[in-house]
Amino acid sequence: MYRLYSRVLLWISEACYALITLIIVCFLAISCFALLEQAVRTAPHSWTNNWDAVTIGATYCLVLLLSVAFCTKRRIAVRRRLQRISKTHSGINKNDLPMPVHEYISQEFARSCLISYECQPRETTHTGWGIPGTEHGGTHFRRGLLDTIADINARAHLVIPNLPCLKPHSRMIHHFRFILPLLPKDDEGLTSLHYYDSAVQLARTLTREPTQGEFTLGLRAADEIRRM
Repeated sequence: MYRLYSRVLLWISEACYALITLIIVCFLAISCFALLEQAVRTAPHSWTNNWDAVTIGATYCLVLLLSVAFCTKRRIAVRRRLQRISKTHSGINKNDLPMPVHEYISQEFARSCLISYECQPRETTHTGWGIPGTEHGGTHFRRGLLDTIADINARAHLVIPNLPCLKPHSRMIHHFRFILPLLPKDDEGLTSLHYYDSAVQLARTLTREPTQGEFTLGLRAADEIRRM
């Protein structure tokens, strides 16, 4: 919409410029013709040795050439100046504005950076969220565990194309039962799918937020299933 509006404005501007130029040319031509007619009528020998008509014609030709040269020079200068404008974003240099203004902007920018740095949380913990500065900093444990279901389901369909569609509240141990024989068992006879199912059920059903240990256990089990 904006590009169409800009094009319409450009067309209107060019049409107005052409109309004004045409009107000026018409008036100049009329005045030139009137002066030439008067010079011919007042001359004793009509066109023969009529230096007034020659002078008028030469003057109008000179005016026409100077006008065309001036307009051409102006359009070339404007086009060159516009081409020197960078189309990509560039930072403000010291030479682009007065020094006091540049120093004020630099001080405000440094103050804003310092304030944003000091406002970052440090040594604080929120239930169900990773500790800032650690591997899982800023991660919501419940959402992070539940987001792995879609990825594992897509990978399981690559292994078993006829795998049933995932239902919203299906147990992981039941939905992925067809890939259970492909997973190795630990000393207790449990696979990574059992641990993953337990972690997902905790994230789905518990009223409290999952702990970092539960999230780490479920995420490790999900990674092992992905490497299947």
